[in-house]
Amino acid sequence: MSISNPNLPKSLLAFRTYTVQIFVRDLLAGITVGMVALPLAMAFGIASGVTPQAGLYTAVIAGFLISALGGSRTQIGGPTGAFVVIVAGIVARFGMSGLAMVTLMAGLLLLAMGLTGLGSAVRFIPRPVVIGFTNGIAILIASTQIKDFLGLRIGAVPSEFLPRMKLLSEHVASFNWQALALGVGTLAILVVLPRITRRVPASIVALLVCTGACVVFHLPVETIGSKFGGIPRGLPPFAVPDFHAEHILPLIPSAFTVALLAALESMLSAVVADSMTGDRHNPNVELVAQGLANIASPLFGGIPATGAIARTATNIRSGARSPVSGMVHAITLLLILLVAAPLASYIPLATLAGVLFVVAYNMGEWREIAGIVQLGMTAILVWLVTFALTVFADLTVAVGVGMALAALVYIYRIAETTTVSPVTDEYIRDGLPHVLQGRILPPYVTLLRIHGPFLFGTTEKLVEATANLEAFAPVVILRLRNMTAIDATGIHAIESFAKRLSESGRALLLCGAMQQPSKLLQQAHFLDHVGRENIMPNIQAALDRAKAVRGAQEALAG
Repeated sequence: MSISNPNLPKSLLAFRTYTVQIFVRDLLAGITVGMVALPLAMAFGIASGVTPQAGLYTAVIAGFLISALGGSRTQIGGPTGAFVVIVAGIVARFGMSGLAMVTLMAGLLLLAMGLTGLGSAVRFIPRPVVIGFTNGIAILIASTQIKDFLGLRIGAVPSEFLPRMKLLSEHVASFNWQALALGVGTLAILVVLPRITRRVPASIVALLVCTGACVVFHLPVETIGSKFGGIPRGLPPFAVPDFHAEHILPLIPSAFTVALLAALESMLSAVVADSMTGDRHNPNVELVAQGLANIASPLFGGIPATGAIARTATNIRSGARSPVSGMVHAITLLLILLVAAPLASYIPLATLAGVLFVVAYNMGEWREIAGIVQLGMTAILVWLVTFALTVFADLTVAVGVGMALAALVYIYRIAETTTVSPVTDEYIRDGLPHVLQGRILPPYVTLLRIHGPFLFGTTEKLVEATANLEAFAPVVILRLRNMTAIDATGIHAIESFAKRLSESGRALLLCGAMQQPSKLLQQAHFLDHVGRENIMPNIQAALDRAKAVRGAQEALAG
């Protein structure tokens, strides 16, 4: 097999042009993101109802495999907030053996998806469903951390949202002011320090400062040591979990949910990495790596893993150039386990709760809600039902119902695009400004068109057609005359395209949108990305606007 085969892991493809200079950058980036992942891995482990070392073991084993075998150059894998809620529910009902079975089955499903070429199928999940998931999961993660953040003197809290909030409200008066101070201090560092400098990971600074304060002042707060007995020093222990055949059928829905979330999160993270680096990931190779990582994780006491968007972005900003940085990140955490694990026993749980509050806020994508609200009642209904079921019912139920609703909306949108009407003189006259025949495109214009409904499941075609922006002229016109319908996912895809063009020094104009797309393109959130002045009624108006835009570009360059 040739090393240029695009279906090989990106780590092998990267070695074709690997140099010492690239290794130095990967080394520094890997160590940096490893330090960032340290508190997150422990916090995700605790929030998931398992031990902090389970989160670290996952980051080491799964993180290494995802980087070594994956289809993205800079993706960082490990435990993430997406799994916290469902993992905690599985552990509460079926114990660690049940969690191991779910993780293993999810790994097999991911492996099958990658080997059969279904990696691109993740794009068929519409944006309102994705936002509903992330909003709901963010709320649930934050709610699970209130107890430790306030240092409340209560035992185990219920796994259901409403009973949990009821119990917390009843005992809020028992808060520990020292724990609250540590939590607030953590939040202050995480919010303020990145605005001053990004050279030092804020989460590590918060961890060191608050742990130091806890030790120096002998604060009476709960720590990793007091609750879990600390973290054992040494390699992640290999052990085949106890499997119970009678649990397989009840756990299948949870395994599908974990596999879906892992696929979705990893693909979103890989897309973010692509947009930051200009690279292009291989979704099927990535899913194979995700599957193998989730098969291996429970054999070393780990939990489900996937691509981590924030850690991936940190990796890229730190200078990563290849998957070696992700492998270094895992090795860094392994060295910490071998050398400094006992020190983790002094870390206060209030600090980890503060870290997870910030994680929950960042993963929530709250700004996207305003855009969905402007898309009409169907998008709002899909988002609201998915969000409500995620928070108040069960994530597995939310996945099924959200996808079913999305499918119905998709059918509805397609049905709306069918029209039957007579051709009149007025119809012919109205169509003349849109006709391309006889028009000469100036050299500073690239003309693209979208033909048919631009809904979830089709938006990847825009990404594929515009992968190489260097081949495009300074002004790009996107002709929408034959685009019959659009939804939230399509809107988001055009917004992302506009951002990519702007970052490359190019301008985007839209023209000829029909009634349904035209209405949605007028929403304020979309206009912030494209500009009202860059949405034209027809191709002639777009060409006139392109001439003015090009003149402005040349004046700015001169």
